[in-house]
Amino acid sequence: MFKKDLSASPKQKLKSSIQRGLRQSLLSTYPLLTPHIDEVLPKKASLEQMKLPDRVNLYVNEGQPLFFQPDHSDVLLPHLKLVHRFPNAFPTVRIDRGAIRFVLSGATLMAPGLTSAGGRLPIPTERPGEPVAEGVPNEGPDEEGHWSRELEKGEPVIVMAEGKEEACAVGILAMGTKETKDKGKGPVIEETHYLGDGLWRLNVD
Repeated sequence: MFKKDLSASPKQKLKSSIQRGLRQSLLSTYPLLTPHIDEVLPKKASLEQMKLPDRVNLYVNEGQPLFFQPDHSDVLLPHLKLVHRFPNAFPTVRIDRGAIRFVLSGATLMAPGLTSAGGRLPIPTERPGEPVAEGVPNEGPDEEGHWSRELEKGEPVIVMAEGKEEACAVGILAMGTKETKDKGKGPVIEETHYLGDGLWRLNVD
């Protein structure tokens, strides 16, 4: 989606009503962001929108890219710089070492990179303890990096990489994680925002 360098249009400040709607959409998509939402998107934030090529909107606050949204989608996707600030607030899968170079070139993420020994797909668990906050599910990665619930086709997901600390890509699942395990083949994430791509390099100041 962002393989080439991007040229952004001037930023446009958003009305407070639109900002409230985006804030609510962000919380409903990523409930684990709830404890951090006032840091991510303060109620009196000067949220701005940038139009990117291929009909994508990027949302920026005080020079920090936060999330983006293709015109054809209802889903807000976090910029990797936001993911790196709050790594446990987004559902994740993990690729093996062999898949890293393909993902970082913008290639489609295929099932074998996730189902191999170095990959990690969710293992649903009954997680003990209290919810993170009121109305926030107590889900997240276990010690081995397996997310605690299956993820469905169409859900946003963060891609971690074997042997690396920080996320390397963000995308939408083209196949649910249970189906990925069952089939073991086929495309899982087709278009991603990844480390070093045009969106990562874009200067939003």
